[in-house]
Amino acid sequence: MRKAFTMIELVFVIAVIGILATIAVPKFSATRDDAMATKAKTTVANIRTAMSSEVQRKILKADYTPINNLGGIINSYDQPIFDYFDGNTSGNRVLEYAPRSCKNSSATGCWMRTGANSYLYKMPAGIGGDVKFNVSNNRFDCDTTYNPHGCRKLER
Repeated sequence: MRKAFTMIELVFVIAVIGILATIAVPKFSATRDDAMATKAKTTVANIRTAMSSEVQRKILKADYTPINNLGGIINSYDQPIFDYFDGNTSGNRVLEYAPRSCKNSSATGCWMRTGANSYLYKMPAGIGGDVKFNVSNNRFDCDTTYNPHGCRKLER
């Protein structure tokens, strides 16, 4: 009886494991990118719900001023974003646990405030392209002229 594997058997097993790894690794990275896009999609839905609630609160108080921004510092890194409506830190929060903006200029899968009423989601590399959102008329709308494919990805 044999008590060990032959060299050919070991090489064959290693080759099979290598082939399986080359197939599995790209699938796992794609899954991670899809998870980040799903998280962004959920954030968009939560922001829209929060804005709707805030508009209703304002109407009940006979305050008809529109929401102009959702917080965050323009072009800043690793700072809270989507924290307070119109920067009013004594008012209602947009998201209870506000995410942080991108850690640096090359980060992906994160949000940045790029203007007075505009926000950018930097899509993961596997999906590609940035997606721009604007706050106007008490709405958080995707700018379809900027990246229509990205808008479809985050809104459906």
